[in-house]
Amino acid sequence: MPYKERDINKMYYTMGEVTEMFKVNASQIRFYEKEFDILQPKKNKKGNRLFTPEDIENLKIIFNLVDEKGFTLKGAKEHLKHNKSDVKENQKIIDSLEKLKGFLVNLAKEL
Repeated sequence: MPYKERDINKMYYTMGEVTEMFKVNASQIRFYEKEFDILQPKKNKKGNRLFTPEDIENLKIIFNLVDEKGFTLKGAKEHLKHNKSDVKENQKIIDSLEKLKGFLVNLAKEL
């Protein structure tokens, strides 16, 4: 049986790591933090934001609604308020499909 690589999940991500993940400015992340109640990053003694994996998942949901589906900020807030469990389940499906797509693209390159 082939060796399966494990994904290493960190407990906290810095603002720099999050901005690299989403390819946006830190100001946009801070703005979404103010606008959406579901984003609650921890702050250390210096005031630096530390994002949990749950915060990262919530950011993925927000970016999906706002950037990909074209929701306004107000519309995205309302959608999250009324359909939070459905939206989270849809995001899990999207993440698994993107992971599968990446695997298939790598496989095609190797052939």
